[in-house]
Amino acid sequence: MREQVAQLAFVTIVAVLEQAYFSMEVIWARRKYTVSPPNTSGHPTFDRIFRAQLNCTEYFPLFLSALWVAGIFFHQGFAAFCGLLYLFARYKYFQGYAESAQGRLRPMYISASFLWLLIGLSLLGLLDYFLHSHYGVRIKPSLTSWML
Repeated sequence: MREQVAQLAFVTIVAVLEQAYFSMEVIWARRKYTVSPPNTSGHPTFDRIFRAQLNCTEYFPLFLSALWVAGIFFHQGFAAFCGLLYLFARYKYFQGYAESAQGRLRPMYISASFLWLLIGLSLLGLLDYFLHSHYGVRIKPSLTSWML
């Protein structure tokens, strides 16, 4: 069973480490710009870093859910690959937002595209599962044959 989810588990741990890094960036920005908790605003750079971390945190459960459903019901390797690309785009989003509000836009659109792709793969995988279990019809083999 482990080999069936090892890639998804790896991407999950990378995602957790990325979230921890974003949280640490907020802590470091608090110290640098002397913004004491529970305050959530202060220096404009701190505000952008705080907002970037919050945005990434808001999308984290959506990403994890879509990653695992796509990986289990569609294709583990493809879902893991999309997950890594999503995480890289989120990292670039965080960096871009820390520099300027405009800097977040392109990586935001890229990461959203990968998230929607994972959601779509999840739905296709679940559709295949339900069609096969209720009607004996498979759609996934034709969709994943090019991946092998």
